[in-house]
Amino acid sequence: MASAVEREAGLGEKPERIRMETQCPFCSVQCKMTVTEERGPAGRPAFRTEGRMNAASEGRLCVKGMNAVQHAASRERLRQPLLKRDGEWTAVSWPEAYAEIRRRWAKLQETAGPDAIALYGGGSLTNESAYLLGKFARVALRTRHIDYNGRFCMSAAASAGVKTFGIDRGLTNRLSDIPLAKCIILAGTNIAECQPTLMPYFTKAKENGAFIVVIDPRSTGTSELADLHLKVRPGTDAALVNGLLKVVAEEGLVDFDFLRGRTNGWEAVLAHAERQDLDAVSNLTGVDGEEIRRAALSYGRAETGMIFTARGVEQHRDGHLAVRNFLNLALMTGKIGKPGCGYGAITGQGNGQGGREHGQKADQLPGYRSIENEADRRYVAGVWGVDPDDLPGKGVSAYEMIERAYKGDIRSMLVMGSNPIVSNPNALLAEEAMRRLDFLVVADLFLSETAQLADLVLPVAAYLESTGTLTNLEGRVLLREAARPAPGEAKQDWQVLCELARELGEGERFPFRSAEEIFEELRLASRGGIADYYGITYDRLRKEEGVYWPCPFPDRPGPGRLFEEKFAHEGGRAAMTVVEGLPPEEEPDAEFPLLLTNGRVLPHYLTGVQTRRSPALAARAIENTIDIHPAAARRFGIEGGALVRVRSRRGEAIVRSRLTADIREDTVFIPMHWGGVQNVNRVTNPVLDPFCRMPDFKSCAVALETLA
Repeated sequence: MASAVEREAGLGEKPERIRMETQCPFCSVQCKMTVTEERGPAGRPAFRTEGRMNAASEGRLCVKGMNAVQHAASRERLRQPLLKRDGEWTAVSWPEAYAEIRRRWAKLQETAGPDAIALYGGGSLTNESAYLLGKFARVALRTRHIDYNGRFCMSAAASAGVKTFGIDRGLTNRLSDIPLAKCIILAGTNIAECQPTLMPYFTKAKENGAFIVVIDPRSTGTSELADLHLKVRPGTDAALVNGLLKVVAEEGLVDFDFLRGRTNGWEAVLAHAERQDLDAVSNLTGVDGEEIRRAALSYGRAETGMIFTARGVEQHRDGHLAVRNFLNLALMTGKIGKPGCGYGAITGQGNGQGGREHGQKADQLPGYRSIENEADRRYVAGVWGVDPDDLPGKGVSAYEMIERAYKGDIRSMLVMGSNPIVSNPNALLAEEAMRRLDFLVVADLFLSETAQLADLVLPVAAYLESTGTLTNLEGRVLLREAARPAPGEAKQDWQVLCELARELGEGERFPFRSAEEIFEELRLASRGGIADYYGITYDRLRKEEGVYWPCPFPDRPGPGRLFEEKFAHEGGRAAMTVVEGLPPEEEPDAEFPLLLTNGRVLPHYLTGVQTRRSPALAARAIENTIDIHPAAARRFGIEGGALVRVRSRRGEAIVRSRLTADIREDTVFIPMHWGGVQNVNRVTNPVLDPFCRMPDFKSCAVALETLA
């Protein structure tokens, strides 16, 4: 395989060309690409980006990947540590920065205990950095307070997968299975804008005769591909699935042999489905009963079928159970563990899958082990060379850490790879919580909205400058190697943690000199766990491009398709459960008459810290907007292009109106990529799912008014 960096030396005035093999830093497809940098005799370098053949995206790139190099090369990049003194930023050396952290943390630990310090990670960190962040929290700081922004991304689907199947891997099958499916349900996922390089898999399935059902309150680029679009009311997905199960049961489309042989709990689920009233389901969900019937018949009668969910289903107070009901549907019809059959949770963040497997979640240890399981604690403590009794217990979810900071229980926080004052629900409270901290440290590429509130900012490497593994949405572990040096004094995330551990007197537990050395320990720490990476090595990844987990053996491949013979629970059976269909947690009323939902747009990613610093991407969407149905706009006196105040029980945001018949008349939609007064999370609902602690981002009651 070619090296990550290839140089073509020029003669005379011919520019020097540097070819860098890397992969996109954005969504969970993790498309491979080549970036060519040209350096002439004078002036700034020029870049060209091309897709590179790989098994997931097959060489495709979307507009974000094509322009990712712009933020990596931005003049706004942080290049040295910055300490805030008297409200002004002062450049300091790394030794000074580490000494300041040690001094402040030592004082807090002495006066308030180890749990006064929290770590807040991110789903874009490499597996090595995510692993090290979890180890740093539990070994160097001995705090229970660690969680990450992936709590807002995959936690509902992850917990549902674990409860139902005994394992959480984003896709239970390969991407290459998609064209084999004869019916595909896309629920709460807008792949055309969020993971556009995957769309050819679905167009190929349609060319092969697949019937595609899209469940979404809006018409989107994804729904244009659909044979049937169910415009569901936000927050009622679980009820909609009960309607689908009702029809499957009535029409004799249940696979009883599969249920009896491979599942538990199916009798109660079937009885519950038979008791459903399709008219009541239609009234609650806003979807016509005949359309529900048509969708159920299409999926139930199809020889093969797949179901995909994303945040539209999962980011609700019942997101865990809504996903479990979709899994009930797959199991009821026996459509799993076979070619062209399965379930997929479309991960949002670049390493949303790997980032939740190796210890930066509040309740997890590496390998998807549980921090509350004594055997798991003993095993990981043995790898780390510490006493199991010294490992702290389970912490709390990301939003709950914000609440504890607001109340003063958490006094200091290190934020790495995240922007919590924009990404959290009830963002005004999150911002105030950050202001109340005694000492806030942020490691980032830029002065994000959160970094601007920090006491100390640490510059870190971008995707072109950082070596490590990432796990894509289908559970394929990929290696991304650094292709150029980081600017100024910026360091890789794992380097910061190792050097800080040495400053804190824990250097012997963090002796790593490379990402590969960290991965070697990660392999051991994950061995025998649900997410077993032991059989994966950097040498294998270089030769094979990517390896599916679980992979216990270095000389064998991991399974691309799960559950062909058994599920991961003891006994090998899947667990089905009865799910009640609930209305949205906040129903509209006279004061707040509309339902608000939110999501992504094609040019931007997450809170926009990177994409809003790419001129080519920022120009495509320069400000935030609200989609309003024309009939609703007339009711509330709102004209197209007007500035609109959006108000909920928690706060308000100001965005530009966009009139469109592509959305339900009772629903409005705002993208999630802007901070400040344009931040949709100033109004979103922080009520948490009781199973996975996912906030109810996707439905809340709001009022609108035009600004003069």
